[in-house]
Amino acid sequence: MAHGITGRHHHLASRVGMVAHVLFLTTAVLMLVWLLHYRGGVNIQSEDPEQIFNVHPFVMSWGFILLIGEAILAYSTIPSHIVEHRTQKMAHMLIHLVGLILGIFGVYAAFKYHDAAVAPDLTSLHSWLGITAIALFGLQWLFGFVTFWLPGAHVDTRTAAVPAHVMAGLAIFMLAVCAAQTGLVEKSAAAASTAEMKLINVTGIFILLYGVAVASAVALRKAL
Repeated sequence: MAHGITGRHHHLASRVGMVAHVLFLTTAVLMLVWLLHYRGGVNIQSEDPEQIFNVHPFVMSWGFILLIGEAILAYSTIPSHIVEHRTQKMAHMLIHLVGLILGIFGVYAAFKYHDAAVAPDLTSLHSWLGITAIALFGLQWLFGFVTFWLPGAHVDTRTAAVPAHVMAGLAIFMLAVCAAQTGLVEKSAAAASTAEMKLINVTGIFILLYGVAVASAVALRKAL
């Protein structure tokens, strides 16, 4: 009986993970359409401050939020009989590292935009949430690397740290989703047309749904 319930949970978590992958692709496409069609493209070296700014939502959505979610799913929803546990850990760690690097680059793009546009830094709720998410994520990655990857940590220490690591990881991930929502609200309010405003709002909904799908997949996996 227990084995059957476990199998059903695994199967359901994998199905929710597949839904999350679809939401990932949809969100990525919507973000590209917004930035390329309505905002003139993405160019960190541009003399146009708006094109410099566009790097920020592009990198933070594709490279930070979506990659973090995929790293979580890679570790949480793929059965151990398909992929070796150590391989899962390495993929989880490396994808997170790429997401962290891109997230830092996204913050740099925001500061560069503010310099080009002669605008003050860190004055909005969005910026506070975003900086907090990046900082906490960096600490979370270092904690995970030292505790779960380096050989020095005792097995009992790793086992005891797993619940806190999972909980903190999901909390930081959802904080990043919240930061994205506040940023999109700002841009939606300043949209040049109703069509752009609706596209921004829909993109925000899909980012939220992606976050919920990732968190649900992990919850189902941990409910075993």
